Amino acid sequence: MRGLHGKRVLITGGASGIGAATAARFLEEGCAVVALDRDEKGRAEIQRQLPKLAGTVAADVSSLPEVESAFARAVQLMGAVDVLVNNAGISIRHNFLEITPEEWDRVLAVNLTGVFYVARTAARHMWQRGSGVILQTASTNGLVGQPFYADYNATKAGVIELTKTMALELAPKVRVCAVAPGYVLTPMQRAEYTDTMLEEVNRKVPLGRHARPEEIAALFAYLASDDAAYMTGHVYICDGAETAGGLASR
Repeated sequence: MRGLHGKRVLITGGASGIGAATAARFLEEGCAVVALDRDEKGRAEIQRQLPKLAGTVAADVSSLPEVESAFARAVQLMGAVDVLVNNAGISIRHNFLEITPEEWDRVLAVNLTGVFYVARTAARHMWQRGSGVILQTASTNGLVGQPFYADYNATKAGVIELTKTMALELAPKVRVCAVAPGYVLTPMQRAEYTDTMLEEVNRKVPLGRHARPEEIAALFAYLASDDAAYMTGHVYICDGAETAGGLASR
């Protein structure tokens, strides 16, 4: 991708799944990369798998003091942050009637408040420097209703509208986009779905399979590059055409 070499990239939720694949892709593009993750074992493992990482930093994104401390450490490690991939998130598969207040609060704290904390911290840094790119992980769950994920869906819809509003306010210095994956075969997905459930999903996706994390990482790399210099304020769907049709297409 044009203009990526030498960029300094911070990836939240960077120790596994889409985050880990995105870290690997930006390293391939010649970037400096720091992975932020709350999981100590995950941070150690991604550093082992990707020894060229500039480092890893610890934070629970739902804690603003931890976010600010981790961001400052990332700046120490790389000198600045040119690109943020705001990817950390959690999900709990449960029926709407059974969501507890504690579960609701936790999912919103990580997936929406945490995205805000990291985005605002990065935006202030980039605004001072005069440029930057913020990329946020939304989901097709934020675009259409999906059973068993009411809290998760609400947060992803929020991320989409947050992204659009940030893009308006931060232009022309900082570009802000969201990526909305459909089904991606990540450790989080494997933990929530049986093999039978995965097969059922694959049958309803026109391309017949889940996305690979590397395919989402490729979209992040493109949006961060100079090839996407006029792209801001929108959500880019990568779902194998799952949401291209209505119920008749499923």
